[in-house]
Amino acid sequence: MGKILDSTIGSDISRRKFLALSAGAAALAGAGMAGCSPKKESASTVTEHTEPIDAEEGATWVTAACWHNCGGRCLNKALVKDGVVLRQKTDDTHEDSPDYPQQRACQRGRSQRMQVFGADRLKYPMKRKNWSPEEPHGELRGEDEWERISWDEAYELVATEIKKIYDEYGPESVFVLGGSELPRVFQLMGGYTPRWGQVSWGAWPDAYAMIMGSPGYSSDAPDRLTLRKQKLVILWGANPANSSAGNPTYNYLQAKKAGTKFVVIDPRYNETAEALDAQWIPIRPSTDTAMILGMINHIISQGLHDKEYLDKYCVGFDSEHMPSGEYPEYTYKPLERNEFVFASEPADPSQNFYDYVMGEGAFASEGAKTPEWASEICGVDAETIKQLAEEYATTKPATIFAGGAPARINEGECLPHAMLTLGMVCGQIGRDGASVSGTMHNSASNGGGALVSPGGAGVKVELPANPFPQKQYALNNGEMWNAILNGSHTMYKGETRDVNIQMIYQGMGGALNQRQAMTQGIEAHKKVEFVLTMNYVLNTSAKYSDVVLPVTTEWERPGTLLTGNREILIYGQHITDPLYEAKSDQEIAIGIAEKLGFKAEEVYDIDETQQLFNKLAGCTVLGSDGATKEPLLTITQDDIKEMGVTGEPQEGKITLAEFKDKGIYQVERTEGDAYTNLPFAKFIEDPEANPVATASGKFEICCQSLAGYIDHVGFSEKDPLPKYVRITEGYEDGVENDRPFQLLTQHYQRRSHHVFDNVNWLREAWPQELWINASDAAELGIENDDPVRLSSPYGSVVRPAFVTQRIMPKTIGLGEGAWAELNADGDDIAGATNTLSSPIPTGQGHTGFNSNNCIIEKYSGELDPDCEWPQRVIFE
Repeated sequence: MGKILDSTIGSDISRRKFLALSAGAAALAGAGMAGCSPKKESASTVTEHTEPIDAEEGATWVTAACWHNCGGRCLNKALVKDGVVLRQKTDDTHEDSPDYPQQRACQRGRSQRMQVFGADRLKYPMKRKNWSPEEPHGELRGEDEWERISWDEAYELVATEIKKIYDEYGPESVFVLGGSELPRVFQLMGGYTPRWGQVSWGAWPDAYAMIMGSPGYSSDAPDRLTLRKQKLVILWGANPANSSAGNPTYNYLQAKKAGTKFVVIDPRYNETAEALDAQWIPIRPSTDTAMILGMINHIISQGLHDKEYLDKYCVGFDSEHMPSGEYPEYTYKPLERNEFVFASEPADPSQNFYDYVMGEGAFASEGAKTPEWASEICGVDAETIKQLAEEYATTKPATIFAGGAPARINEGECLPHAMLTLGMVCGQIGRDGASVSGTMHNSASNGGGALVSPGGAGVKVELPANPFPQKQYALNNGEMWNAILNGSHTMYKGETRDVNIQMIYQGMGGALNQRQAMTQGIEAHKKVEFVLTMNYVLNTSAKYSDVVLPVTTEWERPGTLLTGNREILIYGQHITDPLYEAKSDQEIAIGIAEKLGFKAEEVYDIDETQQLFNKLAGCTVLGSDGATKEPLLTITQDDIKEMGVTGEPQEGKITLAEFKDKGIYQVERTEGDAYTNLPFAKFIEDPEANPVATASGKFEICCQSLAGYIDHVGFSEKDPLPKYVRITEGYEDGVENDRPFQLLTQHYQRRSHHVFDNVNWLREAWPQELWINASDAAELGIENDDPVRLSSPYGSVVRPAFVTQRIMPKTIGLGEGAWAELNADGDDIAGATNTLSSPIPTGQGHTGFNSNNCIIEKYSGELDPDCEWPQRVIFE
């Protein structure tokens, strides 16, 4: 493959010739590569150079979008000649330093050209061979052959089918799994049924907002300079080295160098723990709340709790500080449901948190939540629980950064509630930057609002409102497949609604692969009359469709603006013209709309280049006072003319030409600047003058509004206190049901969720392995690389074993996002974690991915390395 790329780089070739070569190179990448070959050859597939390489004549370095949901948005530059990407590099716009770090791309961004120019790009519109509007043959979805069709035929087929479904079943029968462009057309047609439910952050969003009175569940944390002043940082179920691309791990390293101690609590000894040389405390999945309660019990028993803080800033800790009921009516506007109005009532003083955790008063019969009690559940030694409890209570300031994983379980709301209560008990929220929050993704290690922001696209066309809005009629992620199969779903407590879904549309994303109970989702896809997908590769959602329309990537569009951490804005630019017959999502939406009898301007009143200009012109940066937003870009009349758009010249901090040349604007931080983030500092300074936006105006250990909201949603119930409850598909369920292994679904360096799983460069470097503890493997007779089957009531996967001491016994680790490949026996040999997950909605409607009870056994069949599998190439 290196020779192929060498010959490509070293010669003048046509774009068509390059595509042919890149297809051949990508095909070769599927065989005999490092990570697959018994000789473990070098993973490098390009020529190594010992000296810097000058840009070739006629080639230009251009900032290329890396637009995926990895938490990074790093600087990614491509050397482009005649629309061909010869090489890639990352941030070299300034000298790297801890205070002013470069925004370096990870391995996923560096492999982007194999994604954009991959041999498996969808080249033409296509339909299933045995599908027709009259005879859909849904049972063949996922197995049928594909036929190439023209764009005009595709538009006609899709428009005819959409009209038929709207006429026969009504707009509610159209279910949108993802994407925003074609749904604009659906709104013109009379509406559609959307979906709802928190995914990445688990139970954090609504729980945090109602307990703390802030929407900042992911950003109420110290910024990266304040982080260095924290004496102790607990990373609880957080692994930014894998799941927060970019600079978070680097920022944590700077804090470690400044003297911060790090503790990682995780079922795995993860990459972040290794990088920080952190203390590792292994814990059983879904049992974190028990450990937290054990810590609080020990802190109180040792007299280390901050009684003054609890009395002044919190309600619900003891019988003297319970909610009084004398609060004004509390209105909460959830992210995805109708607003919830709560009328407070006096709380029973006997139902206070102190008595619960200490096993006194009304809770005497339940017993104290001691470290010993917690140890039996969570698997952490009682002495370790005590040691960490004392260290956290006495080390000031200390911060807890929680990943989404611990709260990404069924009935998960008690976890953030208990963790926040731990911070309150120790007075570790709002003082000296200390905090407790679900700080992950692009806010990991650097809390606070954005310092530089893009403008809006400026699309002003007014669409008819969807009469079936998300806040009332949407299907929850945990219920949607069952709703399609059985015809009803939960509206609110005691209220169900009939639904008749006959069309599934998937634009952006890959919900079939990435949501709970994928095997049930495949059944749902096979049941309906029509499935339409728009994508640039044949991912799992596209594979189970009737018509698939090829879309362009961001590299083939006019450009885009990308936000990463709070300090940067990246200008991803046009790299190459659309490949093959691919079109943008907006172009496709307009094409379908016109076949339905609408005009293009009824869908989008301005084109994508004008939208890009509006975003550029609207860019703002926070001034040095930390309060005033200023225009970022100086734009001239010549700039406007060159882009071929309409607009007005303006003055800003840098020129558009400079922004385009660098591809990034980064706010330079200095110690003591106005960009410091100190969450809740004003509330701590004067709680009467600066109440938080909870029902009581204080932090709520007894949170009646959260309990009321969850009861109102109708999936399950929650006590107003942060109690330990037995989790559905949690540790206790597995022991009782003879499925003793808990599946831990981890983010993985090979992918950004499901994106990049088709890139063989990454497949060869990071095999999709199934982590198993060495003691469990020995008991089952499993050795390293043995193929094993992991089964749940919902499906089974087969993957090679990775035998290690780096994972908790009776816990199985598997990277989420693999593209499912079901064999004749129904086993998913790719290892998609949602083959195993359960269709169970609970609490506020979040997704409980991160604990599924399974059994494991040796697999008798053969399993070739997945980087040797043929790619999903349709039409050479």
